[in-house]
Amino acid sequence: MADDFVTFIEDTEASQSALDRRWKIIVIDDDPAVHDGTRFALYDYTLHGMGLEIISAYSAAEGRKVLAEHPDAAVVLLDVVMESDVAGLDLVSHIRKELKNETVRIILRTGQPGQAPERRVIIDYDINDYKAKTELTADKLFTTLTASLRSHQQLQRLDETRRGLEIIIDAASTLFDFRSMQRLAEGVLTQIASLLKVECEGILVLREGQNGSSKFSVLAGSGCYTSFTGQDALGDDIARHVDDALVRRRHEFHEQRSVLYIRTSSGREVVVLIEAPRFLSETDRSLVEVFCSKLSVAFDNVILYEELQSANTHLEERVVARTEELTQANERLAAQWERIRRANAFKREMVGTVAHDLKNPIGVVMGRAEMLRDVIGMPKFDPDFAGVQVKQIEESGRRMLNMVDRLLADAMEDAMDINLQAEPFNLATLVRDVIDASQHNAKQKQQTLTIDAPERLIVHADFDRIWETIDNLVSNALKYTPAGGRIDVTVEQHDKAAHVSVRDNGLGLSPEDAGRLFGRFQRLSAKPTGGESSTGLGLSIVKKIVDLHGGQVTAESAGPQKGSTFLVVLPLDRSTQRS
Repeated sequence: MADDFVTFIEDTEASQSALDRRWKIIVIDDDPAVHDGTRFALYDYTLHGMGLEIISAYSAAEGRKVLAEHPDAAVVLLDVVMESDVAGLDLVSHIRKELKNETVRIILRTGQPGQAPERRVIIDYDINDYKAKTELTADKLFTTLTASLRSHQQLQRLDETRRGLEIIIDAASTLFDFRSMQRLAEGVLTQIASLLKVECEGILVLREGQNGSSKFSVLAGSGCYTSFTGQDALGDDIARHVDDALVRRRHEFHEQRSVLYIRTSSGREVVVLIEAPRFLSETDRSLVEVFCSKLSVAFDNVILYEELQSANTHLEERVVARTEELTQANERLAAQWERIRRANAFKREMVGTVAHDLKNPIGVVMGRAEMLRDVIGMPKFDPDFAGVQVKQIEESGRRMLNMVDRLLADAMEDAMDINLQAEPFNLATLVRDVIDASQHNAKQKQQTLTIDAPERLIVHADFDRIWETIDNLVSNALKYTPAGGRIDVTVEQHDKAAHVSVRDNGLGLSPEDAGRLFGRFQRLSAKPTGGESSTGLGLSIVKKIVDLHGGQVTAESAGPQKGSTFLVVLPLDRSTQRS
C-alpha cells in the first residue's frame, strides 16, 4: 500500500522554520505498551526535515478531548476495541461528522481483526488504513506513517488552494469595486497577506510612462514601508528591487522577500514588494500568481475611472465657465433692456410732466392776458393793475422756461437720477407766491384760497423743485374742490422740519385712492370738478421731489366728500437731502 503513495509530489524546498515544526501524531489506545512501542519505533522519524510530536490518549473519551484540542493533527493511530468493541469506529464517525476534520489521516490498529472485518470497515468508515497490531512492525509502521503524512500534506495543499481561490474570487469582486488607485493598492496588500495567512509587510509602486518620461509613485505601504506612501522617491534597496523587476518583467520569490510584477493593458507597470516571515511554498506562489493575473484588469478599471472622472471634471468646469459667460451676457442684455425700459418710462414721464406742469403757468398767462385785454378796453386805464398782470405773465413765462430747461437737463441725466440744486431761501415767501399765482384760477371757480405762514422760514432746498411741489398740491386742491369751496394752506416749523399743509373741503379720498395715491399715472376715483384734465403724474412728481429732499409727503381724508389734507415735511438740515 505504501507504494501507492510514492507518486505524490513533494515540496522540494523545506520551510525555514521546518526544524521547529513537527508532525502531530495522536495515538489512541487503551494499552500503554502500544504507546511505548510506537514512541520507540518512531523516536528518530523525520520527513521533510520535520520530526514527530506524539500525543497519547488511553480511551475513546480521552481521544475526543485530545482531537478537539489539536485540530491540526496529521495522523491518528486508533485502536478499535477500547471501552466497547466499537469505541474506535464510533470515534471515526465523530472525527469526520462532528469535528468535520477531513484532512487528518486515520489508521485503525486492532488486536482482534475478526471483530471488525477489514473490508466492511474500509467501506463503511472514512479511514485511510487498517492494520492488525501484529503486522505493524517498525518498518511497516514507518511506511504506513510516511504514506499517510504525504497524503495529509497533499490534502492540506488542496485545502489551502481551495481557500486561496475563494479568497481570490472574493477579493476580485471587492477590488473591482474600488474607484481610487490608493484604496486599490491598499486592498492588494491586505489581500496578499490574507492569501498567505501571514502578517507581511509590503509596498506597491506604480510606474507610468516609459524611459525618460516614466514616473514612479508609491500608492500604498504597510509595516515598515508605510512612510513611503504618496512619495515618488524610493530607498536604494527598494529602488534596486523595483528596477530589477521592471527589467525582468516577472515574479521573483526569495528567502523572505518576494517581488511581484504586473503590467496593465494600458501600459502601466506595477511592482509589489512583500516581506513574509516564512518561505513561500509552491502552493503560495501559485496562488499569488493567479491573484496577480487578475489585478491588471482591476488597475485598468481604476485608471479608466479616474480618467473618466477627470474628463467629467474638465467638462463640468467648461460648462460652468460657459454658463458664467452666458449669465454675464444675459446680465448685459438685462441691463440694456433696463436702460431702454427706463428711457421709455422717462419719455412717458417727461411728456406727462410737460403736459401737467406747463398747464398751470400757461393758464396764468392766458388768464392775465385776458385781464389785460379787459383793462385795455376800459375807459380808465390803470397802469399799476396792468403792471401787476404783466409781472405775473413774465413770472409764469420764466417758470415755463425754467421747467423746459430742467426737463431737458433731466432727459440728459435720466429721470431717477436728478441732481438737486439746493440753496437757502424763504419757504414762506415761495408759498405766498404760489398762492398769488393761483388766485386767478380759484376766482374762476368762486373758490377761497388762503395762506397762513410766518414772515420767514428758511430752508435749504431746490427752489424750483419745491415750487413744483407746492404748485402741484395747490392746483390739485383747486381741481378736486367744487365751485365755492375752500383751500387753506399753512406753513409751520416743528422741531427741525418745515411743515406745509394743503387742506380742502372737496371730494376727499376713498380707501382705494389712499393705497395708490402717489403712483405714476394713477388717476383718482373722483373726477375734477371743473372739467379739468389730469395726467396722473402730479402727486408722483411731488413724492419724488420730497423724497430727494429727505422729507415726507402724506395724505389724510375722512372719506369721500369730506375733503383731504396733504402734508409736506421738509428737513431744515441739508445733511438729510440726497444729491
